[in-house]
Amino acid sequence: MATATVNKGAAMMAAKRRFKIWMTFIVLFMGWAGYTLFGQLQQQNATHQKLSGIQEQLELTRQESEALRLEVDKLNDPEYISQLATKEQGMVKEGEQQIFSE
Repeated sequence: MATATVNKGAAMMAAKRRFKIWMTFIVLFMGWAGYTLFGQLQQQNATHQKLSGIQEQLELTRQESEALRLEVDKLNDPEYISQLATKEQGMVKEGEQQIFSE
């Protein structure tokens, strides 16, 4: 009977040791998983900020491109070129006389 009690006690101690080892493994694994998750969240945030900056630059570039496209369309219009020559360059058409104002 004493041997059964000793075996039962030894079995309980072995079970407790296995439980402690298992819990240590779980705690270490959860710590590693939390550390990895935190690092990935930081990296995701940095990547999102870069993406936002690039999208803003892309939108500004599109607006500038559209403005330049409109300017090219205007420069292909002979009437607009005539207005530019008259107003900005001080040129006059043949047969016209320029009036100077002070």
